[in-house]
Amino acid sequence: MSSPLVEPIPGEPAAVARTTRRGFPERSLVVADYHAGIEAGLRYERGVELPSNAAVRRERLLSLLDRTDADRLVVLGDLGHRIGDPRGEEAAELTDLVDAVTDRAEMTLVPGNHDGGLADFFGDSVEVTGRDGVRLGEVGFCHGHTWPSREVLAADVVCSAHEHPAVRLEDEVGGARKERVWLRGSLVPDVFADHFDVDGSELEWHDPELVLFPAFNDTSGGTWVNVPGQGFLSPFLPDGLADGEAYLLDGTRLGDYQRV
Repeated sequence: MSSPLVEPIPGEPAAVARTTRRGFPERSLVVADYHAGIEAGLRYERGVELPSNAAVRRERLLSLLDRTDADRLVVLGDLGHRIGDPRGEEAAELTDLVDAVTDRAEMTLVPGNHDGGLADFFGDSVEVTGRDGVRLGEVGFCHGHTWPSREVLAADVVCSAHEHPAVRLEDEVGGARKERVWLRGSLVPDVFADHFDVDGSELEWHDPELVLFPAFNDTSGGTWVNVPGQGFLSPFLPDGLADGEAYLLDGTRLGDYQRV
């Protein structure tokens, strides 16, 4: 399920992308929906008590940075969990994480719907893009809670997130389990032309592939893409995806996500 530009790391909710920054080629590690501080969030949102997994999350990410020898970490939104300025346990987790990451690589955050206060919180240590995403060479990045920019759509591959895509898998005796998945497929130009209120010929379009990332945080919920009645969250999905296929984290191809 790999392409020359974006290659998922087998067994991990992360990929390596061939990007370009300021005219120089880079190797970028890409993850989505980290949700730092989620345990504190679940405590005040739902009264659910879970021990903090902050150190485990951080070490998993740092290990991937070391394994891939990445020049840059790109986070496709929802780096934090709290909607608004981070505080308390979440602020501490984010500070420790960013300090450790930026000792190793540059860091870019494409803000998601949970990242409202992070640009000011990080200052100059993290590059925070616009909410409609960023294009780094031939790869475009967005979180997915808003429409991507026309510049992002002009890329050869568009990486998005926000959905936390997962499938429900059942065995012969009715048992079921949830598995995080990747979704990959072609984007539909007419859907985006309609949004921008332009003729399709006015879009710079290179038949981009959409790569929809699984959530890095395995505590967060997600969109069950193969369960009837489960709607997508992104405004351009599912209409903007022509032929989406699902893949497990280990690379197993499940086929058409609607028929899994």
